[in-house]
Amino acid sequence: MAAERMTDEDGEERAAAPRPSGRVEPVLALDASGLRVLAHPVRSRLVGLLRRHGPATATQLAERLGLNSGATSYHLRQLASAGLIEDDPTRGNARERWWRSVYRAQSLNDRELIGSEPEATARYLQTIATGYASLTQQALNEFETMPTPWREVLDLSDCPLLLTPAEAGDLRRELTALLRRYRQDTPEGVAAAPAGAERVALLTQLLPQPGELAATEPVAAEAGQP
Repeated sequence: MAAERMTDEDGEERAAAPRPSGRVEPVLALDASGLRVLAHPVRSRLVGLLRRHGPATATQLAERLGLNSGATSYHLRQLASAGLIEDDPTRGNARERWWRSVYRAQSLNDRELIGSEPEATARYLQTIATGYASLTQQALNEFETMPTPWREVLDLSDCPLLLTPAEAGDLRRELTALLRRYRQDTPEGVAAAPAGAERVALLTQLLPQPGELAATEPVAAEAGQP
């Protein structure tokens, strides 16, 4: 997950902590403000575009998303108020405002926040899940015209497991470590990519089977475990 920027819900902007100009921070640990702001699907997509493609104006981003520039500017200001994005002073002029991402990604690992903001957390996760589903469908819509090498490596897999929460946490950390071995889709990654490299989305979903959490205890008992 990911996030950045700063503004209160009443629209008042708060000053972000100073940092070296232009430096992109690695990961933002979401707070309640960031959680609520990123629960909006347009804002989540805007942050993703700025991270992957680098600084852009509201007009450029609006064209990518099929929105008008006024609505896009509003959502960008909301992202800025939460500290997710900021002005890029090295670009633009009095008529053109450029935005850049502050963080490469966001994380939602604060147990206290998740416990105190269950509704906001659920809305945020639903937005992420909807975006994943949309991305998958768009890719499959292009399957018939996709170059053969990419059709051959495209994969939709399901692997049923029986895990404890601790084991599931270990698995998530191991997958994260594995992914760090590969080139990231950032402006820097694009500059260093070899010929033939394309943007690829690897979507991970570690989900307890809906409606079956209570069934894990009987399964253990039947196996002769305490």
